[in-house]
Amino acid sequence: MPLDQSFVGRSWPATEPYLVGREKIREFASAIGATDAEYHDPAAARAAGYPDVVAPPTFPVVITMAASRQILEDPALGLDYSRVVHGDQKFAYARPVVAGDTLVCVNTVEEITSRSGHDFMTTRTDVTTDAGEPVVTVWSKLVQRGEEDHG
Repeated sequence: MPLDQSFVGRSWPATEPYLVGREKIREFASAIGATDAEYHDPAAARAAGYPDVVAPPTFPVVITMAASRQILEDPALGLDYSRVVHGDQKFAYARPVVAGDTLVCVNTVEEITSRSGHDFMTTRTDVTTDAGEPVVTVWSKLVQRGEEDHG
């Protein structure tokens, strides 16, 4: 079943605020092998001009993956997650994420196309502070592979 084209342009309400913790940033940085001092040490981060430890550039995926459930779990979309592969990810920063930020996400489906029996969906997640300050926009492309013909 192809994805429902009527979802293009649809946005969801902002997610509950997510408080970015210093330890979460440290854990994420360690998990991806990012050893830069400003990811781990508040003094080093302040010396680099940040108010607290700064998150590695891919950290927002922690927040946006959970937020994207609003889209992925909507049964009307017609997504079969067992056939989904991740196609692409892009980040456009207004400013870095730092410990102490309280962030919310607004998800939008930007595009749904079909090619060769596969569906391609691009989502955009606008991440702002709970006060509305833009932080980062994250685009994700998901590919729903066509159903196998077992005939």
